[in-house]
Amino acid sequence: MTRLLQYPVPAEWDGALVKDFVRRGLGFSARVLTQQKFLEGGLARNGEPCRAVDRLAAGDRLALAFPDEPVDYPPAAGELAVVYEDGDYLIINKPPAMPVHPSPGHDTDSLLNRVAYYYEKTGQAHRVRPLYRLDKDTTGLEVLAKHRAAASCSRAEKRYYAVCQGELSGCGTIDAPIGLGEGSRIVRECGRGQPAVTHWKALAAGQGHTLLSLELETGRTHQIRCHLAGTGHPLAGDDLYGGSLALLPRQALHCGRVLLCCPALGMEREFQADLPQDLRRAFPWLPDWEDITKEEKLCPPA
Repeated sequence: MTRLLQYPVPAEWDGALVKDFVRRGLGFSARVLTQQKFLEGGLARNGEPCRAVDRLAAGDRLALAFPDEPVDYPPAAGELAVVYEDGDYLIINKPPAMPVHPSPGHDTDSLLNRVAYYYEKTGQAHRVRPLYRLDKDTTGLEVLAKHRAAASCSRAEKRYYAVCQGELSGCGTIDAPIGLGEGSRIVRECGRGQPAVTHWKALAAGQGHTLLSLELETGRTHQIRCHLAGTGHPLAGDDLYGGSLALLPRQALHCGRVLLCCPALGMEREFQADLPQDLRRAFPWLPDWEDITKEEKLCPPA
């Protein structure tokens, strides 16, 4: 089913070009506008097709149509923990041991394969568009867009929670570039490469470990894992970066909160996912989710 977005033209945009209202008034990207221009029925003014260079009058209704698109991953049956869904987004609480994209050894059992099956089963036709990618063994919230506008105009501010080795207190910032380790195509190392900044705060500690809240200014591959290992506090279960497997067989990293913002789609809302049960079994001293989140606020992205 075509997703139709309609917007009344306010008085302050009287006489404006369609392209200016779409870009500056609604906040859509240049890429979305370009694609709409060449899509039959992609732009309409008061029910009639229009061009990006046409002028609008106050009170006009401008419509952008996003038709169904073929699912672009082979569907594969499997459970999905749906946290939220509307005409623009699908948000999943991803379990461990599941890559977001198909990869060697996981050709048909990735999250995107399951989402493709979910769309097919529920009679939807969308390309499968994740806004970001969690590592295979990182759990938590994964946001997927259902059309081009949601994919290109949305911003997601993520809050991660991790259990690292060693008991820490207070808060801090790790500002160290990250690049591929010498001779490796997977392992990252600190000290060279692209700039990377991680902010952390200790929330609780017990049995030689610390629960951290983390926010990223940058989005480098393995950023949290590499940065914490570089400080001598690798994530529990992260043997790739020196963590112990004694209590957990995968890295103790969870994307627990996401603030999703898209003014053009009327979206500004926070979503949450409690720590998974394998973390709570491995670290029974972890606080209740309400206690973890009650003192922390997510701010809208700048």
